[in-house]
Amino acid sequence: MDVSLEHRGPDDHGIWLDAEAGVALVHRRLSIVDLSPAGHQPMHSADGRFVIVYNGEVYSHLPIRAEIEATGHRFRGHSDTEVLIESFARFGIRATVDRLIGMFAIAIWDKQQRTLTLIRDRLGIKPIYWAKIGGLFMFGSELKALRQHPGWTPRIEPAAVASFMRYNYIPAPHTIYRDVYKLEPGTILTLEFGREPRTEKFWDARQVALGGLRNPLTGDEASLVEQLETLLVDAVRKRTMADVPLGAFLSGGIDSATVVALMKAANVGPVKTFSIGFDEKAFNEAPHAAAIAKHLGTDHTELIVTSRQALEVVPKLSEIFDEPFADSSQIPTYLVSAMTRKYVTVALSGDGGDELFSGYNRYQLTRHSWRMLSLVPAPLRKAVAAGLTSVSSERWNAIFDYLPEHSYPRLPGDKIHKFANVLGLNDADELYRRLISHWDPGNIAPGVAEARGVLWDSSVRADFPNLLDRMQFLDSVTYLPDDILTKVDRASMAVALEVRVPLLDHRVVEMAWRLPHSVKIRRGVSKWLLRQVLYRHVPRNLIERPKMGFSVPLSEWLRGPLRQWAENLLSEKRLRETELFDVALIRRHWAEHLSRERNWQYPLWDVLMFEAWRERWG
Repeated sequence: MDVSLEHRGPDDHGIWLDAEAGVALVHRRLSIVDLSPAGHQPMHSADGRFVIVYNGEVYSHLPIRAEIEATGHRFRGHSDTEVLIESFARFGIRATVDRLIGMFAIAIWDKQQRTLTLIRDRLGIKPIYWAKIGGLFMFGSELKALRQHPGWTPRIEPAAVASFMRYNYIPAPHTIYRDVYKLEPGTILTLEFGREPRTEKFWDARQVALGGLRNPLTGDEASLVEQLETLLVDAVRKRTMADVPLGAFLSGGIDSATVVALMKAANVGPVKTFSIGFDEKAFNEAPHAAAIAKHLGTDHTELIVTSRQALEVVPKLSEIFDEPFADSSQIPTYLVSAMTRKYVTVALSGDGGDELFSGYNRYQLTRHSWRMLSLVPAPLRKAVAAGLTSVSSERWNAIFDYLPEHSYPRLPGDKIHKFANVLGLNDADELYRRLISHWDPGNIAPGVAEARGVLWDSSVRADFPNLLDRMQFLDSVTYLPDDILTKVDRASMAVALEVRVPLLDHRVVEMAWRLPHSVKIRRGVSKWLLRQVLYRHVPRNLIERPKMGFSVPLSEWLRGPLRQWAENLLSEKRLRETELFDVALIRRHWAEHLSRERNWQYPLWDVLMFEAWRERWG
């Protein structure tokens, strides 16, 4: 179990055993703060009662340390780990956790009470997996560690597979395995000797959001910009605490540019920035990043990735993401992490800005589309949808061929069918779910009950009657931890790079929920308030352009250099092995994609990542 996680912590490792109690704690260390042996884990409290293993960084440890030192205690080193365990010993677990600012996955063994406690940070930046199988309780940062234990035989959970096909990730608390779970963000799990594990929230994203909406910020726009910048500068400055080289990802977008600009504003010294680009112009943001880096005066490193280099990552994905995961931006995220790790050990990232400040295109698309659709009676919409889909997409393409070239979009039949699918929906929540879904699990995995969670919780609509609020909340508790933060953690830790996300400082999150809608989206411009902070440091002309995202030319790769790899994984014989899928449906999608009749890149990538995972782990 220790060796399986060496990539997360290549600098040191430790194992502590209490055979009589039946407890073993293991730690792999990536040395960031206090590189000396005084930071070694597992670490014991000075009174001998507690033992800790901990992954992450707590940026608020210095004031807690000063408070403990005021009682006469003398610390052995200057690591945040030692502050954590001594605070647990003096003030208690809950009182300590409430004061933490940072990202953390913590396990504490209390020798006196014979109690194990697991704690995951508020937003889910750092992972914890756990399982209780018979008399065995296991936990770890990645599933591959749990797989090493001889007391567990992994079994695929079909409901998790169905959910994966919808989202391209497996939503918490589920995992790909039966009886194995993700500890949800902001949660404490307590295991007392001889009892079942129990969980409680120490930070509830739903209550935070509702509290913010009930208590909106007042004041003019200038004061809101000032408040947000002051808080963001503090969040960024705290995350530059390290005893090793540090830098930042710079994609050229609003979020990463804001983080880098505020690193400069925080006077943390010379700033190193890193970006990657692609040969394909439509996917290349590197020139934009370079222009921002030049304006801010950073020490900038750029890598233009060839298709061959990117494709060399594909065979590694099932090892890095050791449950099925199919956000294709996993490829550039790994590449930029690997390049950055050659120069620094810690990097700051702009993740979280879209969820907090209404940046996703789908927020405006859903609102505007439903506003228009709701003007048409549902029976009429459904009748039109039935008529449009009664003609195949291939036939629609042939009909449009009679029109002048360039007078209609590419693959018109594909777009007509997608439009028809939207016409038949009943409400805005169905539209939102459709926009974030790749497959309908009922079609691709017939007979398998999907693991439905908060996206179907009717009380969410009651608590968040405003559609924008509702979408932002749902993304913050599903897509953000289970896709975005999972992707960043696995891709970066695969190369032993620690990534810090200042926009997800929980104080920033709490402030964001207090912001009025008018400063989130204004006249069609998303992230309006965050842009105003950025414009204090970077000219608008370097920022203002259509949102590109961190994407790759997946569609053409599947028709070209990845075709044989994909064909092998999508063979009829192979797809029938799990007895989960509608094989004919997948094969039809593959044929339509190859013929360019439809673009099924993302649904096909889901199936390919599942089958690649199954080849490695299944």
